[in-house]
Amino acid sequence: MIKIISLLTLLASLFSCSPSSSACTNLDVAAFAEKIQEKGIVIVDIRTADEYIDGHLIDAVNIDWYSGDFMTKIEAAYSKSTPLAIYCRSGRRSAAAAAKLSKAGYEVYNMLGGYIAWTNAKMETTKK
Repeated sequence: MIKIISLLTLLASLFSCSPSSSACTNLDVAAFAEKIQEKGIVIVDIRTADEYIDGHLIDAVNIDWYSGDFMTKIEAAYSKSTPLAIYCRSGRRSAAAAAKLSKAGYEVYNMLGGYIAWTNAKMETTKK
């Protein structure tokens, strides 16, 4: 019984951006692809500049999670009324960023599996 409860707790944590926030939604690749078609949403690639140059989602802007001033750059560029669709390489960094952004009051959509899942699904990318 304890193992089942532990497993359920783990699964719940994987599918929530932060325990106290409802402003963050984790999406699989197909749902993320639909979400980014909505008017007004901003696609944010939070990988490093080198990762971004190697390929990224069309129309994505690059704001590096590791830059040290990630939140400052986000706050300078986007109001809290702007929905953000974020991704990283595998989903680990974007999960952390999504939690931080949603705690700050942003509406956030996090792509599960990141750029790896996107390319594995044969979705369109660019190097421009």
